[in-house]
Amino acid sequence: MKIIGSGSALPKQVVTNDDLCKILDTSDEWIVTHTGISSRRILKDETVYELGALAAKRALEEANADAESVDLMICSNVISDHVTPAPGCFIAGALGYTGQTLDINGACTGFLKALDAADSAIRAGKARRVLIIAAEQPSALCDWTDRSPCILFGVVRLTRRALMVTAAWEGAGAVLLEDSGAGECLSTVLRTEFNAEFLNVEMPANNNPFSERKGEGRWLQMNGQEVYRFAVSSCVSDLNEAAQKAGVALESVDWFLLHQANQRILNAATTRLHLPKEKFPGNIATCGNTSSACIPLLIDEMRKDGRLREGQTIALSAFGAGLTHGAAVLRL
Repeated sequence: MKIIGSGSALPKQVVTNDDLCKILDTSDEWIVTHTGISSRRILKDETVYELGALAAKRALEEANADAESVDLMICSNVISDHVTPAPGCFIAGALGYTGQTLDINGACTGFLKALDAADSAIRAGKARRVLIIAAEQPSALCDWTDRSPCILFGVVRLTRRALMVTAAWEGAGAVLLEDSGAGECLSTVLRTEFNAEFLNVEMPANNNPFSERKGEGRWLQMNGQEVYRFAVSSCVSDLNEAAQKAGVALESVDWFLLHQANQRILNAATTRLHLPKEKFPGNIATCGNTSSACIPLLIDEMRKDGRLREGQTIALSAFGAGLTHGAAVLRL
């Protein structure tokens, strides 16, 4: 399984920390210190479907391939403009693709779940080419008016609006995979440790007169302190397990591409792994947390600037609502 193309797309609108300070009781210094984020992108007049389609088109163009050469398209997304049809249908329509689509809502772990599904399809002989698209717009899950207090990453008490400082930014990344002897998915580790209390979005309120479950809204709720602990520990344990399954030493891995949730989480995981921080590239400073799109965005950036090269070994790690988490080791 080889990556033969990659693409990415970000909204045109850049939102800086100073922009956030106009609507939140915070500062640029606090945001940078506690999250590592300086700016992020947010949809203005585009749709998440358009972002996903653009990232996919760029991946196909890089591989000199057309959409109809794809045997399976997998789309990772948490929230879009429709409950149904799923985002994959809209993106398929934009690409002129008429083959099989599979949509995954695996929260921030979604790309790894899609990667595992793609690898399984290729190994089973059901697909030769698989296009994975992660297209996210998590700002739609944030209440931009509620100032009630919450705990964010176990650091200080903030307004719920300040949750958007770390968890609400948009983007899309895509990779085109092909059955090839040149590259290989050496191992995957995927886990679910159910605890919806720590990170969840409840169903929207409904007016069904026969139901006692009315719902309380659709806004993101997070216990930041617990999520921080879970994220750091799962990242370290998953990477160690994935490396062991792959038969490689962590020290021999060229790059570690981690879910870009928060710079403090990334720093803590790097320290616990006792590995050079130079092996942990990031895009959180300018992209923020783009949910399942973080890793494919980073893959595309590193392929384009030449850091990712054929023959290298890379390790991926992600964690998200569920609680779900996982890791993978790939040989490019």
